Amino acid sequence: MEDLIKGRLGGADGYDIRCAIEGDKIVGRAGGKLHGKDIELEITERGVQGTVGRESVKIELEAGELRGNVGSQKLTLRGVDRVTGFFGEPIVGWNVVAQQQGEHLSGQLGSTVLGRIFELELGSAPGWVGTLVAIVAFYALEPRASVSA
Repeated sequence: MEDLIKGRLGGADGYDIRCAIEGDKIVGRAGGKLHGKDIELEITERGVQGTVGRESVKIELEAGELRGNVGSQKLTLRGVDRVTGFFGEPIVGWNVVAQQQGEHLSGQLGSTVLGRIFELELGSAPGWVGTLVAIVAFYALEPRASVSA
């Protein structure tokens, strides 16, 4: 049986996420065949690197936090199964909160009014990996996520 991260970002009006876990690589797609982006991430000794669509993802572990960039946006994440952090710039950015229970991850990007919820089945992946996949999908598919202030 294939090990997958799959679920939805944004509820009924959101996007599907489906990625295969192949060793240290996460390969898949956010969105559909026409309006979607490929996700290719690799977990390294120092963090995570890869691409979403044509944008680069480079995040490194520093002082117990994952810090780096998804495309043009800054990202900071803390935690393993209870993940918190911030994505974007101080003026135009999104708080990140997610909680893993078994193989299920529930989370929120941004506020309850303007934010996006996400629900993912993680397979064997830890919560921080699922949270990162949701953030990468959000960046790829939400026009407001990739705009610089």
